[in-house]
Amino acid sequence: MLRRKNLIIVLCFILLASIVFPFEKAMADGQKVKIGTDSLNVRTGPGLSYPVLGMAQKGESFTMISKQDEWIEIDFGSGQKGWVADWLVVPDNGESETAIEQKTEPVTTTNNHATVTTDGLRVRGGPSTEHRVLGLIEKNKEYRIVSQQGGWVELETQYGNGWVSSEFLNFTSSSAPSQQSSSKPKSAVKSGTITTNSLNIRSEPSQGSALLGKFAKGDKVEIISQQNDWTEISYNGASAWISSQYVQAQSSEAKNSKKTKASGGSGKITATSLNVRETPSLNGKNIGTVSQGQTFSIIEEQNNWAKIEYESGVYGWVAGWFLEKDGQESTQSSAEKPAAGKKITILQNGSNVRQEANTSSQVIERANQGDVFEVVSYENDWYEIKLSGGKTGFIAGWIVSSGKTSPNVGNPGSGLPLQNKTIVLDPGHGGRDNGTTGASGTLEKTVTMATAELLASKLKAAGANVVFTRQQDTYVPLQSRVSSSHMHNADAFLSIHYDSIDDRSVRGMTTYYYHDYQQELAADVHSSTIAKINIPDRGHRQGDYFVIRENNRKAILLELGYLSNPAEEMIVSSPQYQEAVATGIFQGLARHFSK
Repeated sequence: MLRRKNLIIVLCFILLASIVFPFEKAMADGQKVKIGTDSLNVRTGPGLSYPVLGMAQKGESFTMISKQDEWIEIDFGSGQKGWVADWLVVPDNGESETAIEQKTEPVTTTNNHATVTTDGLRVRGGPSTEHRVLGLIEKNKEYRIVSQQGGWVELETQYGNGWVSSEFLNFTSSSAPSQQSSSKPKSAVKSGTITTNSLNIRSEPSQGSALLGKFAKGDKVEIISQQNDWTEISYNGASAWISSQYVQAQSSEAKNSKKTKASGGSGKITATSLNVRETPSLNGKNIGTVSQGQTFSIIEEQNNWAKIEYESGVYGWVAGWFLEKDGQESTQSSAEKPAAGKKITILQNGSNVRQEANTSSQVIERANQGDVFEVVSYENDWYEIKLSGGKTGFIAGWIVSSGKTSPNVGNPGSGLPLQNKTIVLDPGHGGRDNGTTGASGTLEKTVTMATAELLASKLKAAGANVVFTRQQDTYVPLQSRVSSSHMHNADAFLSIHYDSIDDRSVRGMTTYYYHDYQQELAADVHSSTIAKINIPDRGHRQGDYFVIRENNRKAILLELGYLSNPAEEMIVSSPQYQEAVATGIFQGLARHFSK
């Protein structure tokens, strides 16, 4: 009897211990997990708001320490502990990466691509609406399917592999043969030379596809076709893929062509690595690459493109904006430069007069539309002008008129509608969040700040009360940006951004609103801005962005051009464009509040 009582007491103690000390942690200790996605952020705490400690790559295995909600603490090595999202890791049971991947539904060979049927489709980190949003993808874009699970499809997107609802996809097949195909690859139309050491050979045009081997610098390949930034080649009797950036193609047709006499001088490449294309367009096929500092003879020029002889007897086209011509002169000839003593007229309200001839110099005075100044000198698109009290200052040549007859423009007081209005300016991104990075390395967070500062100077000159969500290179959460709009009872909230997409040919400006009460502001600002700039008009439309969706004030989000387009990146980051776009937004606000 006593023995039975003792047994009952022991069992009760075990049950109590299981309640007080859960098994979860014990089970977590020593368990291995494997990273299931490319380049996963390891954070200092269990949430997306914590700083990034480092990066883990797909297939890496780590020891699990603990679990909190949807986050797993891991031993990151060298005595460091970090946190990763549990929906982006899989148990490491010693299985190969291929075996793990086969647990998701396989993609059929007849439906291995999908086209998006709605605009602004959310890409998520996992197959449910509970997973975080990685980004948005546009209507009519086609993506490769990685896997499927229930009503969700994993796609290969510009944000990495992500999940979308199958409800908004049309499934299509791809003509690209797989590496396992038993049929012979298509006949190669070109040969190519590898330009870097240890170049990965992959089964499909994707960083996440199977690695088949590596090439060394100087190796020769047979090229079958090209798809975006990937080149299809013949490898071991089947087709495979390599990055187009590291293969220099040579067409047999080009080899046999008659040598063309250079007629346009020569030019030096200014980009780190520049694609050579078959035709003078970003849509032209890549046929090779050239490097910074190389000089080539220019055969002909067409629409800002230059035809060069990039190999002996081989010709192609390069973007003229990455070509520095020998003896290149200023865009404005000396005959057009106004002599000292001539007059210039200001074209825009709130134009900055600066201490020195550059946009980062201190503003010493502001001028309005119709003001006339006497020219002291002219250099590099800047006028030195006479100010009151015997002082001089500098003003940008792209915001003045220097014609013989000054336009009869009075100051209409377009700033008056903005008097005492509270305008909250939200320069997108900042701090650890760079936003998008342009084709040549421009950071979105830098140009959004530059645009906001120029716009702020014009608004302040018109009597507006300007509030910034950030004024330094700091990270500000989205909720804090919206809270600033509410706290200051904003008359208008403008979130300033620059766009990016994997298709580098896409260009233009888009303005977004979410609520009906924001639509009129979006229309006014968009139409005024597009009238001042020379990039395509993509219109104003409804968009599901946090800073406008959660905002109870008149709020809009402006995408002021595509940094992913090399030509547009150079335009939108220029002082001329920044000044013009700030003027357009300013006039759009004045127009809106004058109604």
